[in-house]
Amino acid sequence: MRKWRKEFSFISAILMVTVLTACGNTDGESDSDQTATQVEEGTKELTISQINWAENIAVTNMWKVILEEKGYDVKLNVLNMGVTMQALESGDIDASLEVWLPVQDANYLEEYQDTVNFSEATWYDNAKVGLIVPSYVEEVNSVEDLNEHKDIFGSKIVGFDPGAGTMEVTEQLIKDYDLDFKLLQSSEAAMLAEISEAIKNEEPIVAPLWSPHWVFSKYDLKFLEDPQNTFGGIEKIHHATRQGFEEDHPEVSEWLKNWKMEDEQIGELIEYVESAEDPLAGATKWVEENEELIGEWVQ
Repeated sequence: MRKWRKEFSFISAILMVTVLTACGNTDGESDSDQTATQVEEGTKELTISQINWAENIAVTNMWKVILEEKGYDVKLNVLNMGVTMQALESGDIDASLEVWLPVQDANYLEEYQDTVNFSEATWYDNAKVGLIVPSYVEEVNSVEDLNEHKDIFGSKIVGFDPGAGTMEVTEQLIKDYDLDFKLLQSSEAAMLAEISEAIKNEEPIVAPLWSPHWVFSKYDLKFLEDPQNTFGGIEKIHHATRQGFEEDHPEVSEWLKNWKMEDEQIGELIEYVESAEDPLAGATKWVEENEELIGEWVQ
């Protein structure tokens, strides 16, 4: 009798384990189904190009904050504009958040329009590009005045990243106006440092710049008139994605199309990012203070 009870207990234990194992997945998924789901969820990864321009650093970090709050793992790759386009074409990155059209990045649109998706949607509609001088350089108000006063500038236009669309347009400007100037290549940070130093010493300097940019709130600068309209008029800022992105991430694709910013908003975002020790911290603060606006984009 005692032996029978032991055998019954052992059989009952086996049955209980079997039942618990079968019932452990209450939603009806098998262990393999759960693993597959976890793998699928783990593919919510995005790689975005970051170009070392003030507004680009600001918006890429802003979108990193927004997307990671939505469950995405976002990596920012620091690239120049030329490499960004190549990486979009090859599919090595998912998106670039800053393409200036119709003039500044027209060369990239022409070269990559069949292999990269350039969004028709714009997130900023009042951008401007041109040569600037400090306002105290009163004798120079137009590009046409530069040759006459080339000596005070040392016949140099202080530029930034080689390969940037604005740099290529500036080279075209030099040809269009037959300027006896050389365009110097460096980086945005180096160009801004030279502008700062020149203004500190009240010296002349000429450089290609764009708005929106925080530098206009710090220094009194003026755009030179461009009678031939080489730099174009009002520029609009678009985003671009690799082919297949919209199918792979339809939700994010729609959010990017909904994205709109005005002067005050982008200016404040740049200020937050520039003044923070870490760009992501500045972007996080701005996102927290603008939940209603962001809700319009990611609805």
